[in-house]
Amino acid sequence: MREALSLAARAGSHDEVPVGAVIVKNGQVVGQGYNQPVGRHDPSAHAEICALRDAGQTLENYRLPGCTLYVTIEPCTMCLGAIIHARIARLVFGAAEPRYGAVSSGQRLLENGVYNHELVVSSGILAEEAAVLMKQFFRQRRDRRADKASATDAGSQSQ
Repeated sequence: MREALSLAARAGSHDEVPVGAVIVKNGQVVGQGYNQPVGRHDPSAHAEICALRDAGQTLENYRLPGCTLYVTIEPCTMCLGAIIHARIARLVFGAAEPRYGAVSSGQRLLENGVYNHELVVSSGILAEEAAVLMKQFFRQRRDRRADKASATDAGSQSQ
């Protein structure tokens, strides 16, 4: 999870929402990713999807049985679907995502029992560190917007 946090910080440094993901099989990292939808102009370039793609290339298979996915924030609906399709064995996430989380917060999609794959889930791992990264990122984004608005207001008042 520490590596996922490092990747999340990398995403934040690229002005992407700070989410990082790492996939491990037999104690070895086989895939990693961080949020990149803005930079890649790709709405599907979430950390989990990037890590799944990387692991698929490494293992030369779109199925990833026996793998554990570590991600800093609870996956969204899209990512949870990809995790299930990839047959990830275990999902470990840090902080809950109350608005868009699909596992234990928002939609709780695993509870409806319709999936043909059983996923073991652990949550709350280094949750505070993951939550702090998110809070800092969005605070800085709000501050930048406020600074821009102040500069725009000041410029229009001086004319």
